[in-house]
Amino acid sequence: MFNSLSDRLTATFKNLRGKGRLSEADIDATVREIRRALLDADVAVSVVRAFTASVKERALGLEVSQALNPGQQIVKIVNEELVGILGGETRRIRLAKNPPTVIMLAGLQGAGKTTLAGKLSTWLKGQGHSPLLVACDLQRPNAVRQLQVNGERAGVPVFAPHPGVSSEFEAATGDPVAVARQGVAEARSRLHDVVIVDTAGRLGVDAELMQQAADIRAAIDPDEVLFVIDAMIGQDAVTTALAFSEGVDFTGVVLTKLDGDARGGAALSVASVTGKPVMFASTGEGLKDFELFHPDRMASRILDMGDILTLIEQAEKSWDKDEAARMAKKFADQEDFTLDDFLAQMQQIRNMGSMKKMLMMMPGAANMREALENFDEREIDRVEAIVRSMTPHERVAPKILNGSRRARIARGSGVHVSEVNGLLERFAQAQKMMKKMASGGGVPGMPGMAGPGGFGGARKSKAVAAKGKKKPRSGNPAKAAQEAREAEVRREAARAAAPTGAAFGGQQELDPSAMNLPKGFEKFLGK
Repeated sequence: MFNSLSDRLTATFKNLRGKGRLSEADIDATVREIRRALLDADVAVSVVRAFTASVKERALGLEVSQALNPGQQIVKIVNEELVGILGGETRRIRLAKNPPTVIMLAGLQGAGKTTLAGKLSTWLKGQGHSPLLVACDLQRPNAVRQLQVNGERAGVPVFAPHPGVSSEFEAATGDPVAVARQGVAEARSRLHDVVIVDTAGRLGVDAELMQQAADIRAAIDPDEVLFVIDAMIGQDAVTTALAFSEGVDFTGVVLTKLDGDARGGAALSVASVTGKPVMFASTGEGLKDFELFHPDRMASRILDMGDILTLIEQAEKSWDKDEAARMAKKFADQEDFTLDDFLAQMQQIRNMGSMKKMLMMMPGAANMREALENFDEREIDRVEAIVRSMTPHERVAPKILNGSRRARIARGSGVHVSEVNGLLERFAQAQKMMKKMASGGGVPGMPGMAGPGGFGGARKSKAVAAKGKKKPRSGNPAKAAQEAREAEVRREAARAAAPTGAAFGGQQELDPSAMNLPKGFEKFLGK
């Protein structure tokens, strides 16, 4: 949604890097570029003026002039101002002291109210509540049936005493106000603690819609009235939001279709213009593609700073704690990381949702946006198919996978042999890294950590190279020949002192306990 705005702002801030002092001309140029970026993103003109004026006033003050890094201080100011126009702080649902809590949805037709009702009920159910959906949209064809389907998918009951209309040529006969009143009474009698009332929408703001919504509000006295708005409608979002604010007096905003490719001006305009906070955001088509709106996290995403907190929350909700404890114990015991473990970790990641969305929450994700857009989500399915095509023994001991076995696995998983080879190579690297970390050697290749490629590893490798480096032979032919004879005598003595037995099938008996092998490895020695 905010890709274009994020790219423009990131490019603007790059021009400030490395400057020890910012002149007034530098600040004017930066504010000018920010203004253009916001206007191109369809942010309301009044919001843009107030935003840039505040940024310029703070940038010209002592806050930036006395900063050690003025460029970073400008980014900090823009981030704080973005948080301000997005609402300032996270706003949660205010639950009624005496249940049920009544939530009314209002908005234009096509904004996604009925779909959002299913998502909100799923989210509330995950929070430990017992929601009831009430179908009050009796005028849009099959709206009641759509809500019933969403309720079935979410596992939430739907109160729908009237079927509504099934065709645009059919006249509406039901009374939505009566249905809303009966729905609240039904929730109270069945001990549901939350009621979500889905109301009708229109193709435009008109008196009939506002009067019907006002009548429903007066009849049920909702604790929250959520205005559902399509985040892709741009500048018109402000006009629509103001009309609903006057007619229905909503208490919060829900943005839908944030996963679209629109410029995102609605999200940056509605809260600032209406003074009502954005409470939720819909980020996809699935029932679980729904999240609480955090202004500070959204500002960080816009400025390409990532959203690690949301990523952690998703991991905590979907990660299997028993599986994590099992892997931690295995890691502590320095046991081998097998393909079964690899498959289990892949499935845990899949449970968190879309890989693209997760990776886009990482700081600096804009630099790899093109690669992420080309990423195929089905790659995880192919990896799972390859691993499941192996026998249990092959997953534990992948070194036995010769050419014929790899060809069989490729046929069983429907991929080319090269994909099997590539997976095994990546797994071997992951296994090596896990062994290195488990033994306390640090992550290979990480600066400042012990291991190859790190600072400690670099010093060690240089020392070993210096120690094993041979001195040049003497320029005197006689002395050089003497040194060669002495070296040959030393090699003969070393061979004579070496233990007897060949490398393959030798007679020397090996003692596994003296080989410092990982726990559980003895089973592969045929003992």
